[in-house]
Amino acid sequence: MFLMTAAALVSCSTGDKKPMDTPKDQLVHKLFSHVEKGEILYGHQDDLSYGHTWKVEDWAADSLTRSDVKDVTGKYPALVGFDLGGIEMGDKANLDSVDFGLIRKAVLTHAERGGIVTFSWHPRNPLTGGDAWDVSSDQVVKSILEGGELHDLFMNQWLRNLGDFLESLEGTPVIFRPWHENVGSWFWWGGKLCSEQQYKELYRTTWTYLVEVRGLTNILWCYSPNSNISVEEYMSRYPGDDFVDMLGIDHYEYVGGDGLKESGVRFAEELKRSLTYMNQLSKDHHKLMCLSETGLESLPDPAWWTGVLYPAIKDFPIAYVLTWRNAHDKPEHFYAPWAGFENAPDFEAFSQLSDIVFL
Repeated sequence: MFLMTAAALVSCSTGDKKPMDTPKDQLVHKLFSHVEKGEILYGHQDDLSYGHTWKVEDWAADSLTRSDVKDVTGKYPALVGFDLGGIEMGDKANLDSVDFGLIRKAVLTHAERGGIVTFSWHPRNPLTGGDAWDVSSDQVVKSILEGGELHDLFMNQWLRNLGDFLESLEGTPVIFRPWHENVGSWFWWGGKLCSEQQYKELYRTTWTYLVEVRGLTNILWCYSPNSNISVEEYMSRYPGDDFVDMLGIDHYEYVGGDGLKESGVRFAEELKRSLTYMNQLSKDHHKLMCLSETGLESLPDPAWWTGVLYPAIKDFPIAYVLTWRNAHDKPEHFYAPWAGFENAPDFEAFSQLSDIVFL
């Protein structure tokens, strides 16, 4: 287990500042307090904005009380995730058609309930005009760094729009994990699309703008590569301790031709291997750690929560585990149970475990 005290971790993250004097520091302390007690917060992506068969229509008038997780367990997830893809373009809604006004309201509402919010960011491809998954060019990151032809666009529009939104949250502390799954090559900032040094510069440039130029003190920075990589690969693009507060990893279960039981065993073994070296890294670098994305699409395993996920994470000091979204327009694309789902009872049992935290 992690042995540092919460105050010591905050002190490491803030230098000479008095512990807990910024919103980020307070969030670090809150998360670490759960870790010290051996507790893991449960999170769900887009939980308050839509669910398996519904979505918020009039967000300005909606009290945002609906939640697939709450429908099943009677409790909200402790942590809710949202994506900021599209904010860089000045779009009204994100890449999943969630209005940024709704996201902002959901952040404030969830925080008022005592919850925590995390942001991912799937920005468009600035060089080609494609989406975040457009990997047709390996010159994209180079083009937005200093000296690149799109550097001014990146600094004066993309990061400015991002900063404006984060600043509008009225100091609410949030976990931000930009440029995620960066060792794989399915995003334009991925392993084969830019050099290690270019990636580090991209991450540091984003941090420097939001923290030093904009002066935002409500952001806890999470570095979250994809899974099934070695510790050397995990750290190959690490931007440095000054730019990271939390170590994360994205790890999903995929059912292969060998069947559901075997895929669960494989998922757990691979996850434990990653969390083992992350645990040591978190101690060495004095960082929190988390399972930043996970899940089994459509949840065909009736005992996935207590039989696969929980045994794989229970012995590691992760601050939270977040499962992906329940898409209202894709019936099979869900990662948390919903009211009436036949495999929901195991999720209820998971929510009642003494070391798993819901609101």
